[in-house]
Amino acid sequence: MTFFPKISFQHEVEEYLTKMFRNNELITALGTQEAESKYQSLLSHLSHPPGFTTVRVNTHLASVKHVKKLLFEEIQKQFKGLCVPVLEHPKLQDILLIPVIGPRRDLKKHASEVIVGAHCGYAVLRGAHVYVPGIISTSRFMKAGDLVSVYSDIEGKCKRGAKEFEGVKVFLGNGISELSRSEIFSSSGPLNGMGIRMIETVYLSPSFDDVLPGNLFLQNLPSVVVSHILNPQPGERILDMCAAPGGKTTHLATLMHDQGEVIAMDKIANKVKKIKHNADLLRLNCIKAFCYDGTKALSVEKREDEQEGPPFLPESFDRILLDAPCSGMGQRPNMAYSSTLKEVTSYQPLQRKLFTVAVKLLKPGGILVYSTCTITLAENEEQVAWALKTFPCLQLQPQEPHIGGEGMRGTGLSLDQLKLLQRFDPSAVPLQGMDINSLQDSREDDLISLANKDCIGFFIAKFIKLNSK
Repeated sequence: MTFFPKISFQHEVEEYLTKMFRNNELITALGTQEAESKYQSLLSHLSHPPGFTTVRVNTHLASVKHVKKLLFEEIQKQFKGLCVPVLEHPKLQDILLIPVIGPRRDLKKHASEVIVGAHCGYAVLRGAHVYVPGIISTSRFMKAGDLVSVYSDIEGKCKRGAKEFEGVKVFLGNGISELSRSEIFSSSGPLNGMGIRMIETVYLSPSFDDVLPGNLFLQNLPSVVVSHILNPQPGERILDMCAAPGGKTTHLATLMHDQGEVIAMDKIANKVKKIKHNADLLRLNCIKAFCYDGTKALSVEKREDEQEGPPFLPESFDRILLDAPCSGMGQRPNMAYSSTLKEVTSYQPLQRKLFTVAVKLLKPGGILVYSTCTITLAENEEQVAWALKTFPCLQLQPQEPHIGGEGMRGTGLSLDQLKLLQRFDPSAVPLQGMDINSLQDSREDDLISLANKDCIGFFIAKFIKLNSK
């Protein structure tokens, strides 16, 4: 059931993906028709939000049961008494799942319109209100308190401050303006407060603005799985190579009971500040964050003993997470992907540089987990095939929990190797809406099973380093 149009790509990127999802290995295994059907289904899923909102409980400060109770009360308040369950995951015991209601097709559209940027629009579809920096255009006479309909400019063609927009726009829902048009586009510069308070959205998801700060962290389900697979132990030294904004970093520290050391790196200073802010908010003390380029994190000469930050000597870490910079094609919702083919293909060499450093920084017997939030073979299974060939010391390991699908064919990896990989593919389930009646008729086990699949596109590989050669 498609509510939004399929995700659109630049022509060269579309050709690149089409060729990838029609590769010979895949066609031989599935047949042309099924391979094509899965690909088209994936494109439809990517333009829609996941079927569940996932929050990770900060078990360092509060129990899952306690946060579940508080969250249920908060959602009832936001949804005006509508009884939407908060589910515990049997295999990921530190997360809570909230089913997303929608798409709602009966919402009335109002004459006064607000146009927001694509990224702001995607956040609205996942429960956010509209903040002033995200607003591109409003109707001519909009004033504070007006009931407005909010649309997303998915192609980025609306001019800032326009009084009307006739281009491609997608209806997101209705809200109440907190400010007038003149206040939003004042010459003194953009404001930073809330611009539109959403009251009726096409997809009904709770807002997490200032909701239980310190007790929970909004995180996609596969992103939570990654930290469990790395399985850090108290007292170990862990490296999170590309750590911002710190969701996985703080999760690793929590799983270690804040005992040991988690080194978090990112090469953008403002992102490092975000990691430190999140560590402080969740009251985790074992995290040390550094602004540093992960490709240069290996020290070629002996360091001063008192130096705690990068670069590091070889074999310095018990476990390493490389959640690599990637083309991000698995993110949902995304209706128009703007990157060029040159940009898409630029990630593979960068990922290999980072991976090479990670292998050298890992102790013998140590664990390396590689992950991306994209769907391409080049950044996922192809990287695994390259790694196994380039580093004989690496061996693929089983993943626990394993709740996604196996790896995708097309890179010559054996079936046994593909089964050790974990690819979260949203097209594994039909694109379906959820209304309150069908939700109340659903078994909890079925909802959990749906949540495992109807998430973002994601990939995980786990390696052990057998020796130091």
